[in-house]
Amino acid sequence: MLEPSKDPRSLDLICLGRVAVDLYSEQLGSRLEDVSSFAKYLGGSSGNMAYGTARLGLKSAMLSRVGSEQMGNFVREELERAGVDTSALQTDPERHTGLALLALKDRDSFPLLFYRRDCADMAIDADAIDPAFFARAQALAITGTHLSTDTTRRACRKALDAAATHGVKRVLDIDYRPVLWGLTTPGDGETRFVADAKVTTDLQAWLGDFDLIVGTEEEFHIAGGSTDTLAALRAVREVSAATLVCKLGALGCVIFEGDIPGRIKDGILVEGVKVEVLNVLGAGDAFMSGLMRGWLRGADWVTSASYANACGALVVSRHGCAPAMPTEEELFNYLGRRKSVKRPDRDAHLNHLHRVTTRSPAEWPQVCGLAFDHRRQLTVMAREVKAAPARIHALKQLLVRAAEEGARRTGLETPAILVDDVFGQDALNDATGKQWWIGRPVELPGSRPLRFQHGDDLGSQLRHWPREHIIKCLVFYHPDDALALRLEQEARLRQLYQAACANDLELLIEVIPPEASEVDDRTLARALARLYNLGIRPDWWKLPTLTDAGWQAVSQIIDAQDPHCRGVVLLGLDAPMEEMKRGFAAAARHRQCKGFTVGRTLFAGPSREWLAGDLDDAQLVDKVASNYAELIEEWQRLRASQSNAEEVLS
Repeated sequence: MLEPSKDPRSLDLICLGRVAVDLYSEQLGSRLEDVSSFAKYLGGSSGNMAYGTARLGLKSAMLSRVGSEQMGNFVREELERAGVDTSALQTDPERHTGLALLALKDRDSFPLLFYRRDCADMAIDADAIDPAFFARAQALAITGTHLSTDTTRRACRKALDAAATHGVKRVLDIDYRPVLWGLTTPGDGETRFVADAKVTTDLQAWLGDFDLIVGTEEEFHIAGGSTDTLAALRAVREVSAATLVCKLGALGCVIFEGDIPGRIKDGILVEGVKVEVLNVLGAGDAFMSGLMRGWLRGADWVTSASYANACGALVVSRHGCAPAMPTEEELFNYLGRRKSVKRPDRDAHLNHLHRVTTRSPAEWPQVCGLAFDHRRQLTVMAREVKAAPARIHALKQLLVRAAEEGARRTGLETPAILVDDVFGQDALNDATGKQWWIGRPVELPGSRPLRFQHGDDLGSQLRHWPREHIIKCLVFYHPDDALALRLEQEARLRQLYQAACANDLELLIEVIPPEASEVDDRTLARALARLYNLGIRPDWWKLPTLTDAGWQAVSQIIDAQDPHCRGVVLLGLDAPMEEMKRGFAAAARHRQCKGFTVGRTLFAGPSREWLAGDLDDAQLVDKVASNYAELIEEWQRLRASQSNAEEVLS
């Protein structure tokens, strides 16, 4: 793997051009007219390139414009989640962010409809572009659509001139879309080539400004004014000394640094990777991302093109463009196995790598959680104090306030909660959108063998969950359970894991050995090993208090089976506060334990009093927040002590 550039510039790449929202059909094989639901992704060729290069480890920036509305916010936040610098992404107070709607009709047909009339990114303000911004970058990449109007051309001119002044490499992705040059009917976004002398003349006026020009054969046809590829390349060469990279689809690509030879294959030909194609849209943006990853890290053209071809192959095999972009780890894993991986979309290891290396946020350094996903226990409590069960709904909303207050008192930046959707839907709604850690149970309380609260049709249920909610499933499980029972529970956990992956939701599995079962320091490690061997790789585990030996055994299994596991959180089981703190002592010594999600220890007493009418809302919030803050402070104290001890030893 190449080392990052030692160039002192703080950015590798600035991307100028289209950035929008893509709505991809969820029904494969349908006409766009017949599609009934869409998935929403980041879109636009330049936006995809900024996003894709950031996933591959480059320091990218987005120079464009979005609307001052929800879709503009989405675009900005998606870019930032990937690590893209958005300081130069303008906001338009009047225009909407562009949209593109896409259907996946068959292997060769991808109906595409652009909603881009007077959209924000085509109104990029040249006067708002700071020439000094380009001094921070190694390269500037512009896509061809932004050479199509006077407004966008002014922005490109200013950017290119500033880049030249500061010695920045200049890249053109021809990215020819006839519909965006006004050459087709508005509904024909799928057509990739329409010959047009004016477009050729307009493009050729700019080609001399670039150091690198990339396009498909059809895109070089429009740039060169000929449908003969070699003739078109020679016409481009007459007006530009740039390195030319001509994409050949599944065949790969060819690079020309000097004169155009007599045959295409006499250039630097780098063969592509053959895969099953699900969706060709976005392949070019993925190709550019891989190419930039190599070129800007100083790789030779064969290496850079290999990255580009591999990225394109991965993206065409998946749904969407930006979310399908590989990460650096995923790319290198695929490159090492590409000849044997005919269907990247069905390769379990690649799919797992893609899942775990694209999670947002990338890390959760600690989870200090207030768990109130209890349903059965609170129903019993309400009955015992003769409170109406409907009061539990309000109680859970107050517990959200208690979690926020407890976190505030301790300086905890990100509160964590576990709350159900049976009594806690309003509480979930209150917490969602705040960037909290939110776990949500699916198990039927107390079930053994495992049953799900809302039935077995998990896919249709999880489809409606917010992306930030983490599936939590408690299973009473022992690796020495009777065979029939163990197999039944394992089958349900496999079903749940597959549904979590399909719906792009994180999964927490809580494992509690059943009462009266024999448990030693290896029991939970053996349970985890068994589930890993079945291909179940949850993002989180939730476990009871363990001894040092138990933690070592569990940590060894997780490290060996899934180094990308988020970690373990401790459960409470209604233990007294002091007992809970004693359990923290061993856990804090092991990096796999990220914290706790504890419930009745913190809320049971105050909640009983509130349900009985002996506490008002403010008193309940204060008491639970105090308990929660006390446990947070103890965890943080022990973790800090462990970190200090490790520093002394090192």
